[in-house]
Amino acid sequence: MKNFNIGVIGLGYVGLPLAVEFAKKYPVAGFDIKPNRIDELNAGHDSTLEVEDDNLQSVLSKQLIQPGKTGMYLTDKVKDLGDCNYYIITVPTPIDKNRHPDLTPLIKASETVGKVISKGDVVIYESTVYPGATEEDCIPVIESTSGLKFNRDFYAGYSPERINPGDKVHTVTKIKKVTSGSTPEIAKEIDDLYKTVIEAGTHLASNIKVAEAAKVIENTQRDLNIAFVNELAVLFNRLGIDTLEVLEAAGTKWNFLPFRPGLVGGHCIGVDPYYLTFKAQEAGLNPETITAGRRLNDNMGIYIANNVIKLMIQKKQTIAHANVLVLGITFKENCPDIRNSKVIDVITELKDFGCNVDVFDPWANPEEVKKEYAIGLLSTIDRQEKSDHTYDAIILAVAHDKFRDVKFTNLKNGSTVLYDIKGFFDKQTVDGRL
Repeated sequence: MKNFNIGVIGLGYVGLPLAVEFAKKYPVAGFDIKPNRIDELNAGHDSTLEVEDDNLQSVLSKQLIQPGKTGMYLTDKVKDLGDCNYYIITVPTPIDKNRHPDLTPLIKASETVGKVISKGDVVIYESTVYPGATEEDCIPVIESTSGLKFNRDFYAGYSPERINPGDKVHTVTKIKKVTSGSTPEIAKEIDDLYKTVIEAGTHLASNIKVAEAAKVIENTQRDLNIAFVNELAVLFNRLGIDTLEVLEAAGTKWNFLPFRPGLVGGHCIGVDPYYLTFKAQEAGLNPETITAGRRLNDNMGIYIANNVIKLMIQKKQTIAHANVLVLGITFKENCPDIRNSKVIDVITELKDFGCNVDVFDPWANPEEVKKEYAIGLLSTIDRQEKSDHTYDAIILAVAHDKFRDVKFTNLKNGSTVLYDIKGFFDKQTVDGRL
């Protein structure tokens, strides 16, 4: 096997864990456009909590990559990537305000690689995209920036990320990796490279478009399944039936899929279906099932807020200026990631009703929340004694383990509504749940 000098572009939830694993066997240059991120990682700490500090520190190097030596050099300078012969791009692929794919980070990363790529080099994309994006949108950028010709002077591959933020069991090496390449020879080389660090093994797809499509439908399928149970939750609420009890009963059959209702946000499930619908519409197809599921999931925050308001009215509360506490603002439990959190939809709707909303989340970074959502987080909800400031409604929005220890006695008044979005608490202790 050839000597691999690997450059990883983008050191977030996806790029950093992968770079650390590769750095145990190869020289790695980790690149990120944020100097603060580089400083943080060089100090031996990952604020995303995807990589343990001792694991990160074990591979850090203060010297530029040297062929034959393992370790990871971190940089925000493009020129430091010049000695790499393999480039792995792991930047975000968000959507814009019109819910169309925003390829800006991907294009800029391609420009970065185009500035340093040499003949014989390989670039691999891991970012979730629609089928065709790698070869139709990204590769031309590298060609125009570098002056090199695709599949003659340089080559490409696609190996979609499968990181599950906050999951300490299904980590990067424990999840089977789909691989692909722009030629059969390069595909085999890419597959062999990933096999050296992915303990779960690899699946070599026949071409790049197949690998791209496989990734984007993974999250779209999950989105549709959650949309189905969300619609069931709306129906069963009208019929006076507890949704979770129905799902538990149905789940006694061996092939029933164990999906639960809830808010569908984050940088994957709440975003990726829009990449597929965009490509479908470009191809002249109206993707009715996908768009219906997305529309339903996008409206769940409003539905939940209205349910809470109804329960408050039933308890004869005055809605205007009512005090509401929301527990959790990250997009999933036991994770600091706040990207595309749908909890904000619940908060916005409650504020539109005239409620005063406080938010507490021990996992979220207060500065990030303030910047992203213009919300100041409570530093604590622990109270030693009864306070005059109680809440008319308390909403469990994210199932952080730390919320098991919340003492509601000093937070509630005689008519407080306790609403559980996640089925986190015992049914008998709450006034309503999704």
